[in-house]
Amino acid sequence: RGAARVVNVQRPDTDVAETVTNLWVELAEEQRCVGSHLRAVENRDTIGDNVRRAIVADGLYVAVATADDDFDAEPDTVLGFVMFNAGKELLATTATRGTIENLYVRPEYRDRGISAELMTTAEEKLAARGVDAMKLEVLAENEAARRFYRRHGYDPHRVQLEKPVESDNHSKG
Repeated sequence: RGAARVVNVQRPDTDVAETVTNLWVELAEEQRCVGSHLRAVENRDTIGDNVRRAIVADGLYVAVATADDDFDAEPDTVLGFVMFNAGKELLATTATRGTIENLYVRPEYRDRGISAELMTTAEEKLAARGVDAMKLEVLAENEAARRFYRRHGYDPHRVQLEKPVESDNHSKG
């Protein structure tokens, strides 16, 4: 693969909230092809609010292009983001878990170490907040994401199953 790339991961100001919200919409649209039920555009306002809260709470980091990197992007371009929290569980548990809520890199910058740097940053921040374990969700059909997370030490812990509701309307003529 050649020399290691230097990825500039930083805590953003709220002035990048709109950019990150747009990236989340891209993520949600992409995820539809691997089984997601999320509606991208319809959730824009809610996600925008969540992104701003995450920035203020130090739960969102971005990978940003610099003049001296080799990503061929304009300096200050947001290449990707990770959103996470060390929130409380509803029920008492034997482990304090942090949650990686979203991890996204623009398609043209994938497979260049950015996701790994974003993930490492989130894990370090969560560990510093005293979590014992980290959790995340990945769609079952998203093989590329599942491989990435397995390479980073994530194993299935809980499996969520889904079945569509069958309707008699289709069989009645």
